[in-house]
Amino acid sequence: MELTIGWLYPSLMSTYGDRGNVICLRQRAEWRGIRVNVLSLAQDTPPEEFQKVDVLVGGGAQDRQQEIVMRDLRGAKAEAIREKIEAGTPGVFTCGSPQLLGHYYEPALGQRIEGLGLLDMESKHPGPDARRCIGNVVFEVTATRLAQDLQKMLGAAPVIIGFENHGGRTYLGNVEPLGRVVSGYGNNGEDGTEGAFYRNAIATYSHGPLLPKNPFIADWLIQTALLEKYQRPVSLEPLDDTLAMQAREAMFKKLTALKK
Repeated sequence: MELTIGWLYPSLMSTYGDRGNVICLRQRAEWRGIRVNVLSLAQDTPPEEFQKVDVLVGGGAQDRQQEIVMRDLRGAKAEAIREKIEAGTPGVFTCGSPQLLGHYYEPALGQRIEGLGLLDMESKHPGPDARRCIGNVVFEVTATRLAQDLQKMLGAAPVIIGFENHGGRTYLGNVEPLGRVVSGYGNNGEDGTEGAFYRNAIATYSHGPLLPKNPFIADWLIQTALLEKYQRPVSLEPLDDTLAMQAREAMFKKLTALKK
């Protein structure tokens, strides 16, 4: 079996160590004997290359870099990504990249930047003097289908641990939140939601990077990508995640204790 990871604008949108998500996906697949290709989807990439992707990965960026990406991601490229996500291609979009999928992003300074409009949400920066949403974040996965899939994999309710650092605030419309905040800010620090989930696309402000801290999300992406590509269920061989799970448990106890 073989998978192609499409890495969105790696030179512009990897500000917060989000290349770690690509490394984690590739390694966990290769440990199971799955061949992996990593395809950089950049400004000079022809739109037809986007059609080769089995998993999409997008990371974070500063406002200037994000503006460059959002202005480049139009026309045939935008339609290619839209087709992939609508068809069920799984993806993980962290930090700034979820804003690409919404209706628009309003930066602290400058003009509104239009997004793909795939997700019914909008993102706004409240201004250059506004406090950033920075710190560790914990949230329960509440997106119904994803939560059910992860519950089967884990045998327990899925909880995500990550790190957030964003000035923009995201407000959801008719799209399912990814989760409910236990500790941290989440989408906007107001309504308790974190991220969004649509088809098989995971959008979240959690980075740092996300997948090494939550390896079961990586496995869900791999398993879903294989199902979509080969049209048959695939059972992944278990890996020894003892250290990762111990680290998660320690961080969860620390953060929930601080919240109390």
